[in-house]
Amino acid sequence: MGLIVEERRGAVMVWTLTRPDRLNALPDLEDGEAFAKACEAVNADPSIRCVVMTGAGRAFSAGGDLKAMKARADLFEGSGAAIRERYRRVVHRIVRSLYGLEVPLIAAVNGPAMGLGCDIAGLGDIRIASDRASFGVPFMKLGIIPGDGGSWLLPRNVGYVRAAEMLFTARSIDAETADQWGLVNRVVPHDTLMDEAMITANQIAAQPPQALRMAKSLLRQGRDMNFDQMLELSAAMQALAHLTEDHIEGVTAVLEKRPGEFSGR
Repeated sequence: MGLIVEERRGAVMVWTLTRPDRLNALPDLEDGEAFAKACEAVNADPSIRCVVMTGAGRAFSAGGDLKAMKARADLFEGSGAAIRERYRRVVHRIVRSLYGLEVPLIAAVNGPAMGLGCDIAGLGDIRIASDRASFGVPFMKLGIIPGDGGSWLLPRNVGYVRAAEMLFTARSIDAETADQWGLVNRVVPHDTLMDEAMITANQIAAQPPQALRMAKSLLRQGRDMNFDQMLELSAAMQALAHLTEDHIEGVTAVLEKRPGEFSGR
């Protein structure tokens, strides 16, 4: 069985990280390829409108394998140059693939999300936490730094001062604090986590798929654009959206006071 178990639920793809005996530790050397293939398949399939990602067992992902770190094995074997290259080819491939996912990603955080696991959860467009979830970036405890781009991502999710506190103290935060800090959208009872995630996923999947992908692209690119650049990109995408059949269906449905039925055309 591979790392990512896929389950199709209508227009929603559910990914489950399935390495529960190791608390879904990441990454093994093949994990970059696993995430890249999963994301590429979704991007190429216009019938998929949303992805939900969760973890098997009691953790979302505990992050790096400490035994491999101590043994200087696998990802951590060899010279500094060799380790750097593996980070680029494995760890960075994971986060680049998730960042480049064209449909909305919901992280259904079922338990601890630490290190790379925390940053992967943070790549979700929407993050729903179980009341058993916790979040942390304990790199300082290990004498290392975020090698996965987390020092770019975390301040954008919780603000600089809170990101600094999490990183510099290596303390984890519980689900309630994550909610207060804006790291998650909401906290739900553990037993209802996937039901809650699927309710949101199905609401997303009911939207016109071309406009949905364009809207996500605008949000992502808007982080690094000035306002004038965003206006230009928005005008170009809006022109394309106006020419779709789904746009006419949406307008017609609102006028007729009924839900829209969107085909992706």
